[in-house]
Amino acid sequence: MKISTATVKGTFDIVPSDMRLREWMKNTVLNIYKKSGFEQIETPSIENLELLTKSEGGENLNLLFKILKRGEKLDLGKENLSEDSICDLGLRYDLTLPLSRFYTNNREVLPNPFKAIQTGWVWRAEKPQKGRFRQFTQCDIDIMGEKSEIAEIELITTTAKALKALTFDNFTVKINDRRLLKSVITSIGFEEQEVESLCITLDKMDKIGRDGVTKELLSKGYNEEKVTAFLSALEDLKGLDKEVLSKYNVEEEVLDSLRRVIEVVQKQSKGVYNIEFDVTLIRGMGYYTGQIFEIVSNDFGSSIAGGGRYDKMIGRFQKEDVPAVGFSIGFERIFSILKERNFEIPDATAKLALLFTSSDDINAVLEWANGLREEGKIVSVFPKNKKFGKQINNLIRQRFDAYAICNEGVLGEVTKLEAEEEEK
Repeated sequence: MKISTATVKGTFDIVPSDMRLREWMKNTVLNIYKKSGFEQIETPSIENLELLTKSEGGENLNLLFKILKRGEKLDLGKENLSEDSICDLGLRYDLTLPLSRFYTNNREVLPNPFKAIQTGWVWRAEKPQKGRFRQFTQCDIDIMGEKSEIAEIELITTTAKALKALTFDNFTVKINDRRLLKSVITSIGFEEQEVESLCITLDKMDKIGRDGVTKELLSKGYNEEKVTAFLSALEDLKGLDKEVLSKYNVEEEVLDSLRRVIEVVQKQSKGVYNIEFDVTLIRGMGYYTGQIFEIVSNDFGSSIAGGGRYDKMIGRFQKEDVPAVGFSIGFERIFSILKERNFEIPDATAKLALLFTSSDDINAVLEWANGLREEGKIVSVFPKNKKFGKQINNLIRQRFDAYAICNEGVLGEVTKLEAEEEEK
């Protein structure tokens, strides 16, 4: 039986040209982050299942890849087996939860506040479709131990610099506060324990619209009058009007903090981008406790970064809460946009093919190659083919910039690659 070599649905192979672009993106972002004092860490791809399932990860908890117990621990002969009884580990669905566990384990050797960078693969059992993968890269920065809004300001402005370095400049930062939403929801008459369910549905507003949100909330059994009042309130709250917000018991401290962040970020943007309040902004994770933010590309009409404050996450692993804020760029979305643009990596190192004939001394050829590499060039050595035109076109497809030919102990001139008519 023939074995399929296709990738698993929702995953992808990375060919060399794509890998070069991904590495350029990652290095560009890391350079910006490190200049702002963030330090790189790494955490395992596998976490204990109990830690993952009790993380308030929103709908992502339904998308966990769970790992079976091993050896004697896996007893499939028991009755009434459940997933949790035969699984004890899972693949991480984001980088925030692993960071919180990491911080708890290593707090004694970490600075305070701690500014972290993480990049790596995460896994979600998504229904595969364009832009949605089961395995994808995340690229995060977080600040742990800082309770003031300077943490939000620094994350937003630093991420904006990274996006600009990735050649994005026409974007809008949207900001909201989970505490504001909670006040609005409970003042209308919903119970506090219903806030998360309402937010999960509201988060779909940009996809299914007001009618779709109304239909889903009613299907969940919520009172129609309350649902109508809730959605009407969102229309009234499109600006940070203190008089309007006072009707919904929103704390003045929450409003003042939002205003300060918006004012400072707007000044720091130097007119390159805008920041605006958006009461319908939710962010899917249930662990957010304060300000949440998202960056939307005006050119492509999609989110390219998002994050927020999660002050209660670390307290799940130790006796006290630690303030924490994080921001993640949409690595795969940005990669797709750059690739669709036929983006060329700026200042890429010259890539040279060194061709040799059968009469050449291979040691001399390798010495020439090493000398060119010391000059900073990327050099690959190949035998010169009889069908030279076909070989040149193949080198062009491999994105070589130029070639040089060794012939009877003499190194020819470096020649820029241009397509040749192939010999038949």
